[in-house]
Amino acid sequence: MTDLSTRQDATSTLSYRGVGGIESVASVLVWPSQYSVCCEYLPYRTTHQFNTDHTNRGVVHILNFLIGLGPAFLDDEAPWYPNWGNPGEQGEGLLHYPTDFTRNVSPIPCHSHNDYWRRIPLFEAIHYGCTSVEADVWLFDEELFVGHSTSSLDPNRTFRNLYVNPLVEMIDRQNLRNKFSNGETRNGVFDEDPDQTLVLLVDFKTSGREVWPHVREQIGALRDRGYLTYFNGTHVINGPVTVVGTGNTPFDLVTFNTTHRDIFFDAPLDHLHSTPRTPQHHLIQHLLPRDPAPPGQGLTGLSPISEPFASNNSYYASVNFRSSIGFLWRGSLSQTQISKIADQVQAAHDRGLKARYWNTPGWPKHIRNHVWRELYMQGADSLNVDDLRDAARTDWMGRGGAK
Repeated sequence: MTDLSTRQDATSTLSYRGVGGIESVASVLVWPSQYSVCCEYLPYRTTHQFNTDHTNRGVVHILNFLIGLGPAFLDDEAPWYPNWGNPGEQGEGLLHYPTDFTRNVSPIPCHSHNDYWRRIPLFEAIHYGCTSVEADVWLFDEELFVGHSTSSLDPNRTFRNLYVNPLVEMIDRQNLRNKFSNGETRNGVFDEDPDQTLVLLVDFKTSGREVWPHVREQIGALRDRGYLTYFNGTHVINGPVTVVGTGNTPFDLVTFNTTHRDIFFDAPLDHLHSTPRTPQHHLIQHLLPRDPAPPGQGLTGLSPISEPFASNNSYYASVNFRSSIGFLWRGSLSQTQISKIADQVQAAHDRGLKARYWNTPGWPKHIRNHVWRELYMQGADSLNVDDLRDAARTDWMGRGGAK
């Protein structure tokens, strides 16, 4: 590198010594034009000698800092033609593409937990790239309302208004019918990855058998357009939206139709065995409820003759992290806990299912990030996320970044 401990030009001479000062300035002042601009702000425009006393050494460090900021101020990221494309301006009509909604959004394997609580349900999750959103639905007066509890329900916040109708409009825009396209595409919501499905996890809060027909009827708007993932009796055909029932969703209603299914089950991750060939009745026996009350996620509607959990009837295999894996007593997962996660994830993958843990730690952040990172490294397919912004940053993955 050129020695800039002494620098002369037509306006000034800088000659100084100091620990760290020369190297940092030299790394910045390699372009004379930049140096000239910075020198306009020097308090001395003629030959000046910087001594090594403490006062002048401080001045040098301040100059180092200001010079280092030079490129940031000179490299302005503000739009240089802010009105381009607007009505009456040059480029009118060229500002947007039809699929601009998710432009530059890269999908990430996260689940927007309690998505309906967000300021803009559904849209905020997609903005950050989440590939799964959650809607808790309650049936009252033949309508499905969305909320965490009955006290939070509102007449306007319905399953149709918050999720079904916006998804129809959004995906319609991704599959426009015009002279360039015949509208027979099945692009998903993500312009960067149109084959990526968006999981709509519907948590049946009231009686599953009563909620079921209403969910089926309301997602008909997506079904009629061919936007749903479905099982055709032999294969699963992926679509822009995959509907998964959890909570009180009855497994027997999911599997009742053997030739067409477009609502999939959320299987009990902690009750799967490591081999998919384990007889189903051995798995089911200890899961059957001992009373008529709905047993909850992954357990409703099971019987000794139920189908094996597989990709033709289930999508997720989920479990409460705190109940299954336990507490992080020393601020990190033990090797025993990590091994248990690995075994559970493998059991889900053996059946073609995607492993998901809910009720994961959300605070403090370093513990949350540690759990996210370990789940990701052990192959969990979707992270349960409350802070979408932090999940989208992906710095929690560590130095290796995304796989």
